[in-house]
Amino acid sequence: MRSGRVRQTPGMDTSWFLETLAEEGRLLAAAAEKAGVDAAVPTCPGWRTRDLLRHTGAVHRWAAGFVADRWTAPRPMDEPPEVDGAELVDWYRDSHRRLLEVLAGAAPDVECFTFLPGPPSALAFWARRQAHETAVHRFDAESARGGAPTPVATDFAVDGIDELLRGFHARPRSRVRTETPRVLRVRATDADAVWTVRLSPEPPVTVRDGLGDAECELAGPAERLYLALWNRLPVPEVSGDPALAALWRDTSAVV
Repeated sequence: MRSGRVRQTPGMDTSWFLETLAEEGRLLAAAAEKAGVDAAVPTCPGWRTRDLLRHTGAVHRWAAGFVADRWTAPRPMDEPPEVDGAELVDWYRDSHRRLLEVLAGAAPDVECFTFLPGPPSALAFWARRQAHETAVHRFDAESARGGAPTPVATDFAVDGIDELLRGFHARPRSRVRTETPRVLRVRATDADAVWTVRLSPEPPVTVRDGLGDAECELAGPAERLYLALWNRLPVPEVSGDPALAALWRDTSAVV
């Protein structure tokens, strides 16, 4: 699962995402338990590990609810319970377990609410989205614990960059805008993966190619680029107009 081989996922391999989700949630809980709920989370300024556990556990339960209930409209997340310490870690583990059980047991053609373009089914959407949600927050938990973080597989990182650029930032909510048309390129240097992001006063339009000129390029190994684009690490390599790199850093946070 964590090899460097780039896996093509045009049909969205749901079982692969579920395997990754299972492992990432286990690692998140272990890192949070070792760090302690009072530990600061360097990658999420202002958060303690308890905030990370409450947020991610609530997201797991929210996601599971759409699939389990076949709910087709948006609905808010429930507030996490007022528990702390070891009990909070146990609550997170239970939230993660419930999510896995729901997704693994769902019909492949289940119909429910989703909020990003791309995946061919609602089940593929939620398996993919929760795998990436958990992977990024696992990195956060390991930053609170200290020590070397668990590597992110190249193929999974490439898929996560694609989800971010062609999913999240295709939505009207994206704040990455420019007054006049600009072109940003994103390149994973250890994989056959490059994206061209066309910026304007409208939401970004991203295609999976490297055609034409770009005014700025963000590049690096897929793992580091994935975490950088989610604002967890600095972008490894920036070439061209640094103002476009700064624009991404300042406006790309997903809220």
